[in-house]
Amino acid sequence: MREIFAELPWWVKWVAVPVIALVVFGSLIATVVGFVIGLLFKALIFVALVGGLIYIVRKFLSNSSSRSDW
Repeated sequence: MREIFAELPWWVKWVAVPVIALVVFGSLIATVVGFVIGLLFKALIFVALVGGLIYIVRKFLSNSSSRSDW
């Protein structure tokens, strides 16, 4: 395989082969990238919601404990 690629011009190795790979596997690559980005977005939303919930609960507990001091 190396001998075959070694005999080819540079533009075939660095332009034509990647373009053919993108045409053939483009939808698969797009699906995988979309899935990963969607997963990261959902993880970010999850972290933000859990952080907000913890903040609200701590704020509520600190307010209720300060009222009982009176």
